[in-house]
Amino acid sequence: MPLVTSIRTSTRNRGSRRTEILEAAAVLFAARGFHGVSIEDIGSAVGISGPALYRHFSGKDALLAEMLLDVSERLRSAGAQVVTGTGTPDEMLDTLIQGQIAFALSHPALITVHDRELGNVAEPQRRAIRRLQRLYAEEWVTVLSELHPACPAADLRAATHAVFGLLNSTPHSAGEVPHETMAPLLHRMARAAFAAIVSGR
Repeated sequence: MPLVTSIRTSTRNRGSRRTEILEAAAVLFAARGFHGVSIEDIGSAVGISGPALYRHFSGKDALLAEMLLDVSERLRSAGAQVVTGTGTPDEMLDTLIQGQIAFALSHPALITVHDRELGNVAEPQRRAIRRLQRLYAEEWVTVLSELHPACPAADLRAATHAVFGLLNSTPHSAGEVPHETMAPLLHRMARAAFAAIVSGR
């Protein structure tokens, strides 16, 4: 069975085609590694020729950079929207956890690609990705500081990154447990991890 099913629909706009290419490339990069995938492989996965892909991206490096920049920006934006919205800090934390779980269960390939291939992104884009990720983590720290005002920010930041590691473990468990079972399990585990911040104080 092919890694990515070819999709051949006659009517698509440029934006949806770019999204389709990014999604296909993420699956291929996760399975074979960045250097194990050619432009022709990616084009074939979405039903176009390799050279035709250059109408959307200048090359494989640019495609990888946009892939990781896009997901980092989307997570940061979603986190900021939660923190600046209404609700108690406890409700905001639940929403942040739920959002990260939804991402992790829906996009395990992107998690794998980020973990393995960030080093293949050019330095300027890599710095931008790291900055977006720091900003996203700080949204969580802002909420946690409201819940645990006596706890040092460094501890809250460490706990946040530990929970990210927990929730982003989905590439190792994808397919073994149904989403409807895995999502509440991950949520309970995340809340228990955050509760440990103050359990020893």
